Amino acid sequence: MKHISLLLCLRYLQRRRIVILSIAAVAMSCALLIATDSLFTGFINAVETSLGRYQGDLIVGFRGGAVVEDCDVFTASLQEADCIEAADAVLESQGLLLAGAAKVRPVQAWGVHLPRAKSVMPLDECFLFQKDNSIDQMTFDVPGEEGDVIGGIVGAGVLAQPNEVTDEYDMVAFKNMLGQKMALTTGTMTDTGNEAGTPDISRKVIKFQLADVLMTGVHDFDEMFMLVPIEELSARLHPDRGTVANRVHIRLKPGTDEEKAAAIVRGIWRNFAADRPEAFVSVWIGSARQANAHMVVEFEKQMKVLLIIFGLISMGIIILVFCIFYLIVMTRRKDIGILKSCGLSNPSVAGIFVLFGTSVGLIGSLLGIGLGYVIIRNINQIERAVSVAFGINLWQASTYKFMQIPNTMHWDSVLWVTACGIIAAAIGSLVPAIAAARVKPVETLQYE
Repeated sequence: MKHISLLLCLRYLQRRRIVILSIAAVAMSCALLIATDSLFTGFINAVETSLGRYQGDLIVGFRGGAVVEDCDVFTASLQEADCIEAADAVLESQGLLLAGAAKVRPVQAWGVHLPRAKSVMPLDECFLFQKDNSIDQMTFDVPGEEGDVIGGIVGAGVLAQPNEVTDEYDMVAFKNMLGQKMALTTGTMTDTGNEAGTPDISRKVIKFQLADVLMTGVHDFDEMFMLVPIEELSARLHPDRGTVANRVHIRLKPGTDEEKAAAIVRGIWRNFAADRPEAFVSVWIGSARQANAHMVVEFEKQMKVLLIIFGLISMGIIILVFCIFYLIVMTRRKDIGILKSCGLSNPSVAGIFVLFGTSVGLIGSLLGIGLGYVIIRNINQIERAVSVAFGINLWQASTYKFMQIPNTMHWDSVLWVTACGIIAAAIGSLVPAIAAARVKPVETLQYE
């Protein structure tokens, strides 16, 4: 009887065109859930990766606006640790950039050593006009200028806005900007000790010329960041203290545990600060992900809510499978009557339709996996085709942070989505299966 059940199941799958509708419903629902989970997971991973990619795996930050001298000694000690690949001292400052006539933008200026910064950040991939240079050739030198000219590297989003339809920048315009004179207005706050307790704000202006354009593909970086020589920024903000820094970016060796590495960094910092009273400042040592964990948590909440909504919508599979299978039972009563008259038990009859529903769920889930994979891998091409056809830019870097849609398949979601698709189809076939088991062969064969 088991062989008969299997043969009937295969017969219905092959000859009942309406079954294709059930398989398509399961496939579309599975593809929707897989695509949603993969896109959101890819977006969250891209956010975490971009933070670590451009700020280092670990960050040492000095609280309260404190700056520390001799950070080169500290970074040299860090690089002697077996778990640390590279370290770079950074002087961070907020300010306003005058990039042209009446063109003022808020920026976050980083004073860096370019060769050292390259060992922590992938600057060779981000510079538009120096990306083909080796690490030793990357400089703040302004093309065509000689003498003591200060060069600066500014984010693409600071200088211009991308095209609203294509979301791409005008590279020719950037090339024409090279050597353009700009001014960064920044400053420092010092405690004056007055009765009001208000800090004294010292305004500083750094004039420089554009040496290159920074384009990381991460909107928050491209629209806010600029790089200048750390020596120049230190000289303007802290003229009596030499080269200083207020944070250190650390790149760990692959496979290194971040918590263990953070403990090692704390020990190196204590040894460094022991002989320097001015270095006894409040420090924060942690990963870039920890520094921005609150943002990632909110993204994960939004993903769960969206998956729940789409999951509830996909529960329509149960209703659709129920309707289709019930229709099959009503139209195949004669077949069922013949089988039961030949000795097929009620559980076996019900099992035919449960197996039928499970097979529909399995086939639909597998097709959904394939469809979801095709959508995810080609999502940027699909978005671009929609933009060209309808003139609508579905993915804007200013809204979604990245120039490209993350297109990595999240295989961890495939298992539970497939299981849900099969279970939903099986549940939808339960009531028709019970109805088939209750068919009375005498009455069916007498009147049909």
